[in-house]
Amino acid sequence: MKIEVFGTGCVKCKATKEHIEVVLRENDFAADLVEVNEIDEIMERGIMMTPAVAIDGDVKISGRVPTEEEIEQLLGI
Repeated sequence: MKIEVFGTGCVKCKATKEHIEVVLRENDFAADLVEVNEIDEIMERGIMMTPAVAIDGDVKISGRVPTEEEIEQLLGI
């Protein structure tokens, strides 16, 4: 599974990545976690608000920090 976090390094973007890392670690869940910081790539994916999270290429969340519980649901944990 590939999880992408889109953002420009803002506080909310960092919090999103941290929440995902906590969920992965606490549940011993293996996934490739990738940060996408290039504005051109973010725009090409159609993301207008960050932070955003994509799972296996599908954007699931945009414009807000997901809760750890929400991340677990998205990952099927």
